[in-house]
Amino acid sequence: MPDATATKETPAAVTLTGVSKTYGRGAASVRALDQVTLSAEPGEVTCLIGASGCGKSTLLSLIAGLERPTAGEVAAGGRVALMFQEAGLFPWLTAAGNVELALRARGTGRAERKQRAAGLLETVHLGGFGKKRPHELSGGMRQRVALARALAADADVLLMDEPFGALDAMTRDLLHEEVDRITAGRDLTVVFVTHNVREAVRLGDQVVLLSSRPGTVLERYEVPIERPRRIDSAPVAELAGTITDRLREEVSRHGT
Repeated sequence: MPDATATKETPAAVTLTGVSKTYGRGAASVRALDQVTLSAEPGEVTCLIGASGCGKSTLLSLIAGLERPTAGEVAAGGRVALMFQEAGLFPWLTAAGNVELALRARGTGRAERKQRAAGLLETVHLGGFGKKRPHELSGGMRQRVALARALAADADVLLMDEPFGALDAMTRDLLHEEVDRITAGRDLTVVFVTHNVREAVRLGDQVVLLSSRPGTVLERYEVPIERPRRIDSAPVAELAGTITDRLREEVSRHGT
């Protein structure tokens, strides 16, 4: 007889089924999301793109459990961590101290916190910078600390809300390489919000294009391009061009 466990499908790390979100009531209500259905597999990077106001950040809040859907179901397997566009570091704490906060919240003892924080800073190539305070670090370095802090949560799902949008192109490219390296070595599912279509193709295993508000899934693109990828490579540019054309069509249709 065949082994039943061999044919059993691995459950998705993130699943949204018919998810809608409305803010307010009555005539003043705003429907941010409408019947969104999508999934992200374990270890997969899913990039969400769409026009401003289409509900990308709202989706992350729903997955993180910070908000509840008006309708539909949201499921995220395991622990979830969230990383924002701004590093959000506490200025009075050192880089190591900021990373230790996430460990302290999990009840990790002091000695282990220090050891793990140092290791995580090494992971994001900031070994030796643990005693620096945020104002002593560049923007890219602060985002590396924020990434180390997110990893300290030992999350199964990492939500990233335009974390590199304010950085220069070279720093952003270096951090893309960091995300590739870190996710390749961990069974970590990433949901990444960006306005940059090339960034989405550069990083993603799939790119999900949301419609203008209320946001719903307009298109889903698999990214079959072999890693490692370059943001300026021809295959990335070609797929990004296809997605950009579809996005422009959607934006033009709604006049936003």
